[in-house]
Amino acid sequence: MRVTSSMYYKSVFTDSSKVQGKLFDVNKQISSGLKIQYAGDDVSTFTETMRLDNEITTLGQIKKSVESGYKMSNQSDVVLNEFETSINRARTLLINAANGTNDETSLDAIAKELRGIEGNFKALANTSINGQYLFSGSAVDTKPISSDGTYNGNDIAMSSFLGSRSQQQFNLTGADLFLGEEKLVKREVTSNVVQTLNAGGASSIAGSSTMAEFMGDVNSPNTHYFYLDGVKSDGSAFKEKISMSDASTVDDLLKAVGNAYGNTTNLNLVNVSLNSSGQIVVADKIPGSSKLDFHMVGATDFSGGGAADVTNIDDLDSATTDYSVISGGAPGLYVKEFMKSGFTQANTVSTANNNIEGLLSDRTEFSVSGSKLLSNVAQINRATNAFATSSTKISEVADISKGTLSTTDDSLDGTQLKLSGTDIGGGSYTVDIDFATSGSTFTIGGNTYDIFNMQNPRVAVAADDMTYQQLMDVMNMVITGDLPTANTSAEYDKAIANSNFLGDTSLSYDGKINFSDKTSTATKATVAIHDVNSGDFALTVDSDGDTVLDSAKASVISFNSNNALTVRDPKTDFFKNLDEMITAVENHKLYPDDSSGDKRNVGIENAIAMMDDLQDHVSRSHALVGAQSNTLTTSLERTQLLETSTMSLRSSVIDTDLAEASLTLTQLSTNFQAMLSTVGKISQLSLVNYL
Repeated sequence: MRVTSSMYYKSVFTDSSKVQGKLFDVNKQISSGLKIQYAGDDVSTFTETMRLDNEITTLGQIKKSVESGYKMSNQSDVVLNEFETSINRARTLLINAANGTNDETSLDAIAKELRGIEGNFKALANTSINGQYLFSGSAVDTKPISSDGTYNGNDIAMSSFLGSRSQQQFNLTGADLFLGEEKLVKREVTSNVVQTLNAGGASSIAGSSTMAEFMGDVNSPNTHYFYLDGVKSDGSAFKEKISMSDASTVDDLLKAVGNAYGNTTNLNLVNVSLNSSGQIVVADKIPGSSKLDFHMVGATDFSGGGAADVTNIDDLDSATTDYSVISGGAPGLYVKEFMKSGFTQANTVSTANNNIEGLLSDRTEFSVSGSKLLSNVAQINRATNAFATSSTKISEVADISKGTLSTTDDSLDGTQLKLSGTDIGGGSYTVDIDFATSGSTFTIGGNTYDIFNMQNPRVAVAADDMTYQQLMDVMNMVITGDLPTANTSAEYDKAIANSNFLGDTSLSYDGKINFSDKTSTATKATVAIHDVNSGDFALTVDSDGDTVLDSAKASVISFNSNNALTVRDPKTDFFKNLDEMITAVENHKLYPDDSSGDKRNVGIENAIAMMDDLQDHVSRSHALVGAQSNTLTTSLERTQLLETSTMSLRSSVIDTDLAEASLTLTQLSTNFQAMLSTVGKISQLSLVNYL
């Protein structure tokens, strides 16, 4: 075949273009450091590079999230170290205060140091980092603890993003730290009246002391009655009238009290004991419940009659509690109190002896503090042990098995609450609140009003559907004196709205009903609310007419009570408990004692037990924070390792090997020069030489 000029030039310039293209690509790789510049250069390399870029971006976001969470978690860890150090010091001071050798000056000095530690706790609780408070939950711009110890944050946890479907909480909310719940703690309550023997000459009470010594031996023999009113661990209320002979001992009484709570020969649900000051201590054997409660009154009729064997505890308020008067020749009814609170008793039938404070358990007026009326019984959901909220149904808290003795079992149908006191204008009121399945109502001044629900059509709410908000609406209308002008839903809603301008009835963070007077800093209002069964120890039967329920008709629910003092409880209230401990030292009270200072203070000995529980709670919270920090540290290390590994992989995919590229460039340049040299030589040949 003859080689033509066109064939020659086509071959030369085609090969030259290819080599030049390769040279250009290699130069481009060397200058950019990348194997490709555009997706079209190499689709598979481009796709792999984009995937790895996304992975590196995600890992960077994870690292940033984890680092931010770790800073807060680590700072919380540091603060809790200080918390535990301060708690150890406070506990040491309480133990010192319990030493019987301390005089009042020493106790005052200890109390002053404890108040300083309390201030340090509040400062630690309000620690912030980068302007964000550590213990406010997600409300990081809200100062968590007020000067009075109230928690202002929320219970929302914040979490760091650790990867696909993986998160780790990094904060400890104040709701958990200051108001948390320890499921393994067993509730313990105590009476607060120091008991003495009224006969027999012994100096102190003991378990072997007889009833004749405990209650007195005037006109022996006597029967001694004890009226017990309590709540079991499961939230069920009960009443029991216990009879004791002269020869019965205090231990026999304690055993009878335990039996009323459900103790048997083979199983104890509670421990009932007597401390060295004669107070009765009831300790739950079942952990995690905040419902256990206790109240008791003793009575002996020294006149030889049957006055003490009563069916209504109001009847006991008919004679002096001063035994010296009785033994001095004025025989009559002797009443022994176990609980005193200083609360005003509401609706007492007899007022012959007003110095009996501990007669009734739950017919007591709310305490007054400036413009506020405060109750002391937390409303607790029986199923969850959680504090009630405004939307909680009353039937979820009340012992509904006691609420329907005249109608159907296990319902609030037929239950009646009595509301009494004075309104914000000083006028007295008495209200009957009737729970009914057919529609609940309240009656005041001869007028009956429906308690409307929020459904459509609006009708009176069924007994078991009534919420705390609906009950508090009624209370607010009554206490402010703003009642519906007619029994219609429109007028009912209007009265609620108007009453809200004058006062506010609400549930506190710890489930207690409180009223605030918006018209005065020193309210004239008073309020007491109780079940009409309160104080009634008559035997009752079921609707079938033949089944005895317990020994008496128990109250289905209590709102304010002359109840036992709480020593231990699964629910933590850090600053409230701390204040109570310090108050015990300030009052110089070793044990609960109604005769001086704060009648409802638990005393120094019990304060030590409370401090032990707080210490355990903080230690568990600290351990949780430590675990969070460790998890975040591990995650951060893993993320950094993955980030490095991914970047190395990306480099192997997209980055140019400069040594290899340089060698390729040299080879291509040599080949290109050789090709040009050959072309030059061939171009200089003559046709003769070529042929």
